[in-house]
Amino acid sequence: CVQETGTWGNHYRFFFKPKYLKSNFLMEQSKIIYQAPENSILGVPANLTTKNVPEHSVSNIIRIEAIYNTPEKYIDGEGVVAGWARTVRLQANNTIAFIELTDGSTHDTFQIVVDSVVANFEQIKKCDVSTSFKIKGKFVKSPGTKQPIEMQVNQNETHYVEIVGSCDPGTYPLAKKFHNPETLRQIAHLRPRTNLIGAVARIRNNLAFATHLFFQSRGFFYVHTPIITASDCEGAGEMFQVTTVLPESAEPINKVKVEKTTQKVDYQHDFFKKPTFLTVSGQLAVENYACALSNVYTFGPTFRAENSNTKRHLAEFWMIEPEICFGDLFDDMELAESYLKFCIKYVLDNNKKDIDFLNQRIKKGLIDELQHVYNSEFVRITYTDAVAQLEKVVAEKGVKFEIPPQWGKDLGTEHERYLTDEVYKKPVIVYNYPKDFKAFYMRMNEDQKTVAAMDILVPGVGEIIGGSQREERLDVLEKRIQEMGLALDGYKWYSDLRRYGTCLLYTSDAADDLLCVDLGGRRIIKKKKQNI
Repeated sequence: CVQETGTWGNHYRFFFKPKYLKSNFLMEQSKIIYQAPENSILGVPANLTTKNVPEHSVSNIIRIEAIYNTPEKYIDGEGVVAGWARTVRLQANNTIAFIELTDGSTHDTFQIVVDSVVANFEQIKKCDVSTSFKIKGKFVKSPGTKQPIEMQVNQNETHYVEIVGSCDPGTYPLAKKFHNPETLRQIAHLRPRTNLIGAVARIRNNLAFATHLFFQSRGFFYVHTPIITASDCEGAGEMFQVTTVLPESAEPINKVKVEKTTQKVDYQHDFFKKPTFLTVSGQLAVENYACALSNVYTFGPTFRAENSNTKRHLAEFWMIEPEICFGDLFDDMELAESYLKFCIKYVLDNNKKDIDFLNQRIKKGLIDELQHVYNSEFVRITYTDAVAQLEKVVAEKGVKFEIPPQWGKDLGTEHERYLTDEVYKKPVIVYNYPKDFKAFYMRMNEDQKTVAAMDILVPGVGEIIGGSQREERLDVLEKRIQEMGLALDGYKWYSDLRRYGTCLLYTSDAADDLLCVDLGGRRIIKKKKQNI
């Protein structure tokens, strides 16, 4: 066992001789033990893991998040805030108005106490929920316990309440109450104003920021891959087609240009002169850059025309897809595990109010679940062992699954969650899946039955990240492409990466939208066809 130092930090290289080999030939397996640099969290400098809170949103308008972040800085001073009213209520015989203001920067609202001395007080009295205001007043320590600071507007000469936009409470569809996601889908243009969607939006923002922070800190290059493509990355044919050959909506379908001999669509009249689609993944295209820059990642929109209406399938979502060169499947596992843990920690540290809200109103115990994932060492088992364990509990304990586990069939969510929730009670990485339901680009193992693919499963969710080793052998790759019913000509560019200086490539991918709602503790997506 020899300790070495390399790109991925300190690791240990083990040499062993399998019992079935009669010769003195030594097989080599590299087990990477990543050691993050000092003063870092999972490879990200510690000083970057707490997000900066800017003071102003625009001009002299102070963000509510900044006020609550350092209330002592503002008390006894004057300033300007702006936002939308969650409530406007009157007290003291209608001589004082209390405005709960939100600007979206934080989950908390900011209380403003307006005295009747303000010139337009009569107009303020008529205002209600979602009226937009721009207000100047004095910051004071709040006498109540709900907030440490509030604003008083009681000087007609220097203070003001500007009504920027009124809102008719009689027609406004969002009352001050909790609306379930089903109701919010009917008013999708207004739902960002709710506590639920506001919290999800802020969490997703920080997940995207954490994604770039994590990979940039580890030396990855960010690459933009095409959204319109002629390649079917997954090989399943479930793609949205992009075409200009269709007639206008009022024109008959027979106006489509077709080839005379075959009567098939003549794509020579199409914009790209061939069939093109919305990408299902950027991972094949980003390999072009990985084979030149080493470690890269793409983070962009992807599209699936999958005929499934489950909460785990979306028509449109954002995918994070890193590629690493000259490593092994254990490197891929370490990277994916560290990325997931970093995202969890970043959200727990920088979205405390939002996570607290979700923990109280959406899913009790959410914080404990996230901390459990962060603090756990992920279990690593092969697909074969996973199926064997599932078959064992069926036979010995009488556990019933909707779809019985069987070698050669993909694991369903019920199987994944049983492994994480019942067997190991922690995240699990399953690897070496059967080739029959995996993509053509995944490396064939020596048994000719499985490929070097892995999935990260987490308790309460199931699969959240998938990854694989790429097939670097040109002959095996081209055979797999043909087995999947794909045209070799369409992947000549991909084969060229193996033809001219091939290397070991590994990738993992996570859907940002699903990661967001998984961290948020509840599925707020109903069906892919309604996610428009």
